[in-house]
Amino acid sequence: MSNTKDTLLGKIRNGESMNLREQAVLTLTLSIPAILAQVSTVMMSYIDTAMVGRLGANASASIGLISTSTWLVGGLSMAACSGFSVQIAHLMGSREYSSARNVFRKGLISVLVFSLLLAAASIAVSGPLPRWLGGGEDICADASAYLMIYAAFLPLMQVGWLSGSALQASGNMKVPSVLNIMMCVLDVLFNYVFIFVCGMGVRGAALGTGCAEAVTALAMLGFLARKSPELRLDQERGRFLPDRECLRTAFGISGPMWIQNIVMKGAYMASTVIVAPLGNIAIAANSFAITAESFCYMPGYGVSEATTSLVGQSLGAGRKPLAKRFTWISIGMGAFMMTVCAVAMFFGAESIMAMLSTDPDVVALGAKCLRLEAFAETLYGVSIVAYGACVGAGDTLVPSAMNLVSMWIIRIGLALFLTPTMGLMGYWIAMCIELNVRGALFLYRVRGDRWMKFKLKTS
Repeated sequence: MSNTKDTLLGKIRNGESMNLREQAVLTLTLSIPAILAQVSTVMMSYIDTAMVGRLGANASASIGLISTSTWLVGGLSMAACSGFSVQIAHLMGSREYSSARNVFRKGLISVLVFSLLLAAASIAVSGPLPRWLGGGEDICADASAYLMIYAAFLPLMQVGWLSGSALQASGNMKVPSVLNIMMCVLDVLFNYVFIFVCGMGVRGAALGTGCAEAVTALAMLGFLARKSPELRLDQERGRFLPDRECLRTAFGISGPMWIQNIVMKGAYMASTVIVAPLGNIAIAANSFAITAESFCYMPGYGVSEATTSLVGQSLGAGRKPLAKRFTWISIGMGAFMMTVCAVAMFFGAESIMAMLSTDPDVVALGAKCLRLEAFAETLYGVSIVAYGACVGAGDTLVPSAMNLVSMWIIRIGLALFLTPTMGLMGYWIAMCIELNVRGALFLYRVRGDRWMKFKLKTS
């Protein structure tokens, strides 16, 4: 499998022709490890949620209340990584491996500084934030502690995310996948010890996940620095201090993604405020259902990561038609996989929710949400994969604008209208409609060529 992948990636970089079968094989070859990595991440989320769920609805609600905030922080951090990993993918396509290594060095310092500032800001607001989000006094203390511990581990997590995205940009999906599976195993062990053996409850969940992420981050960086054929840092000396051109290019990619994350995750936080008055059962059911839905979209995000690398390398090699064919192959693959998962989620909704909570009211309400959301997964898959293609092309401004308009005008607008009269189901109806619209918008975006205008400047 590895020889096939290297041969086909070589065809992209060397300008050789590729037939449809070879493109599909390469897409699937890169997607499978990325999907497995997504599975491990989702399983880790399931494990965390299930363990905390055993502590009762209040403990679950405390994490559910703050989860949108951790998504925002994590999204900003991952967007910072994309500014450098997209450059690395393009440099791989043009076979400028030494320049790719230099981009990683500069990116490492840049994202570390960024994550330290972001962690400090998160810790500073961790006390009052749960109350700003509408949480009751019975859950605010645990919610604050969870965010504070999460933020403390952020710099190490940022190193792991950059290392993993750089390896994926080089076409190495296997190592990040294996290490993420290892992280899942470590998360089980650490969470069990901290939550139950040490009796730390919600704080133990945050600490266990943080420790698992930290160990994985160090392993990811160690492999890249010493073992990656293209990115090994000991092949020559290079500067770690970022230069203006590298930072300007990174900001051109990450900047719109930061705005998107702030606006979209802000919308998630607004949805928390909308749902919070419905009570702790609704908060927990909403949080668990979102976690359960990740069962559906993990193939989409796996294919999306592969697509980002394939489109980036194809454009780096100056092969726009090839990049576009990879995009459509990937969109079809991701949409099909997510449709299959949606069918399974529809018929197994109660069983999936029962894995996460022992509260019958939470399970029943969450299952209704999942069945409704199954009708959005196909076009949601389209939007996930198409966005990955756009990121690989360095096209982040227009897709970010599309996402924020879809999220704020359609989802939040409808939720404000439907939730007061229909309860939690009103919010999920709004979400279902919005995800279908978003998928249609992305289909329209990638049908032309304007999204492939990005040109990486190299020294």
